[in-house]
Amino acid sequence: MALRKMRYEGDPVLNKVAKEVKELTPRTKELIGDMLDTMYHENGVGLAAPQVGILKRICVIDVGEGPYVFINPEIIESSGIQTGEEGCLSVPGKSGVVTRPNYVKARALDQNMNPFEVEGTELFARAMCHEFDHLDGHLYIEKVEGGLKDVVYEEGE
Repeated sequence: MALRKMRYEGDPVLNKVAKEVKELTPRTKELIGDMLDTMYHENGVGLAAPQVGILKRICVIDVGEGPYVFINPEIIESSGIQTGEEGCLSVPGKSGVVTRPNYVKARALDQNMNPFEVEGTELFARAMCHEFDHLDGHLYIEKVEGGLKDVVYEEGE
């Protein structure tokens, strides 16, 4: 697999609605592998295809429980609220406070185009909301409460 070039705030691709995936092609399989490699290389917990310049409804998430691949995801249920710090690989060096649901149930297709449903709370729920927003052309900075702040990473993080 290979690393993909990240797209950053201000790149018009990040504000476009991604297209539904209708079939799993060899190029789509390659994209998914590359997205996982890129997410891990960038030390992220999620990555959506538009963040690497591809307008397809695909995202990958790993909050420490192994990677999930979401193709054509949709949130079918959510409840509760959580407010906390959020950052984004497409907005490096910044973070902000965002309120999201504390529980999310999503439906999607996996990397083999098999349908599945998954439930998540806390960080996983936040990550699903964040990544699925990317597929509709939205960045978390649209939801930030009180503005962005600089994030300084310690050596080794």
